[in-house]
Amino acid sequence: MAREKTNAGTHLTQLIVGSYMDAFKKWKEGALVVWGAIVIPAEIFRGFENVVYCVPETHAALCAAKNVGPELCQRAEALGYSMDLCSYPRIDIGWVSGGRKISPTSGLPKPGLLVSDNNDCSLLTKWFDVHHRNMNIPHFMVDVPFCYGPQEEKDLEYIVEQFRDLISLVEKMTGQTFNIDRFFKASIQTALAMGEWKRFLECAKNRPSGITAFDSFAQMAPFFTSRGTPEMVEHYRILADETEERVKEGDFPVPDEKYRLLWDNIAPWHQMSRMSTRLMELGANIIAAPYTLCIGGLEGSFELFQFSLDKDPLWYMARTQNMSVCPYGLDLRTDAMSWAIEELGIDGVIFASNRSCKVFSVMQMDQQRRISEKFDIPTVMIEMDHADARKFSEESAYMRLEALLENIESRRAAA
Repeated sequence: MAREKTNAGTHLTQLIVGSYMDAFKKWKEGALVVWGAIVIPAEIFRGFENVVYCVPETHAALCAAKNVGPELCQRAEALGYSMDLCSYPRIDIGWVSGGRKISPTSGLPKPGLLVSDNNDCSLLTKWFDVHHRNMNIPHFMVDVPFCYGPQEEKDLEYIVEQFRDLISLVEKMTGQTFNIDRFFKASIQTALAMGEWKRFLECAKNRPSGITAFDSFAQMAPFFTSRGTPEMVEHYRILADETEERVKEGDFPVPDEKYRLLWDNIAPWHQMSRMSTRLMELGANIIAAPYTLCIGGLEGSFELFQFSLDKDPLWYMARTQNMSVCPYGLDLRTDAMSWAIEELGIDGVIFASNRSCKVFSVMQMDQQRRISEKFDIPTVMIEMDHADARKFSEESAYMRLEALLENIESRRAAA
């Protein structure tokens, strides 16, 4: 039986709807609209009074969750874009090319500047180049070096210089002067919100877990739509307080939890409700995913990276550019997943080979082998696409998931 919608769930809907409405309102009032990648620090744009920030990836995920992803993908494919491309840009190009009415938000306000990066998504720069050519607007790319270990000082300084160039560009485009105090306050708001986010994720350590990975997938949205705002801090405080209270009261998403699982990849947006329900019926809970655990951390660690009042916030923003799992080398990915398995008491790992996100999926077979050997726990590989439901075989996926649970059970019986 489905749980009642929580106060945090209601607040999330209000916050997301409000962020889209606010973006359209400011655009109509003449604000510069920036379309940016998910890990580009939106706090920079809070340093300007008349600049609004939107994230096409988040909008594409919302479209997928509302089950309009395939229809928008088909619009892009009709223009000649390959079905083998990531479903996020196909969804994005689909609504831009005449599918605005299909979008649950009527799309996004028209941008005046595009800001991409090459660390969380290798395709993103090409995707934004499509808009750059078709809309004839500037495209600023942040080049973030791939990391095989802790970020080097020269790489950090390189990223900071690019952020300064971005600030200069926005100053020229808007005629405004960057307000360092507004930026500093926005950076503090994000740091405070990340503390509350980590408090929420800590509830996965409880047995039964106080959360599911599906909860964290849905609740990560404000980090992309409302970064640098007191509203984001308040939302994550409500979320953490309510989740902790539910744990104290014995109210768990999977009360008969027998199997604690880890999900490796982006959320299966079109399967969120169905998959969580089917697994709950089997006593299984996907309690966490590196995709959401990494928010607020550093490469190879899911621990919160603390904001320092003594440092330039640009340093903090550059230092946390490698929090996303995608730019990790294999050793860092193994370290990060090992931490999660040990800290959360994981019984088995689901490696979701994502036909869209090649950069996330490319190392998974090696990672699966490493984890199986290191921890001697069952793992399984399923095929999926995070936003295009046409590339997901429900029968095949659930057959493999049930086999994983049977493997866990048989090992327990033999122990």
